[in-house]
Amino acid sequence: MSYTRILYHLVFRTKSSGKTIPLDHAPELYRYIWGILKNKNCVLYRINGMEEHVHILFDLHPSVALADLVKDIKVASSKWMKQSGLFPDFRGWGIKYCAFTYSIREKDMLINYIKNQQKHHRNESFQDEIHRLWKDAEMEDDIKWFWVDN
Repeated sequence: MSYTRILYHLVFRTKSSGKTIPLDHAPELYRYIWGILKNKNCVLYRINGMEEHVHILFDLHPSVALADLVKDIKVASSKWMKQSGLFPDFRGWGIKYCAFTYSIREKDMLINYIKNQQKHHRNESFQDEIHRLWKDAEMEDDIKWFWVDN
């Protein structure tokens, strides 16, 4: 048995960053994603987003590979969204994602940040947000890859 605390802030977007997640139906999507996380023994701390992207703060179970979890979330939620009828303009998720690790001491700050996405995005675009998160994480690679859909 392993004892870990791997706190991830995961961000992914809709295909072409289309605003295809109506905010009035987003809670149903978030509950669906929460179910996927629970089935993988991950602990969800907060999920929220905007019409074109989703933020998830969770503790990754040691038996789960991050890339596999993200794939499972995107594949299952995409299928559910298309079948539900609640997201008629949804065409799929973007290929890429960003996942940043944080200390447990930062958990409450991140929960509040994700909780207040609608308020936050009145002052900062999604692209500016990703660039800021990228810079804060001291990533050296070029961020342009995140916006590519093929």
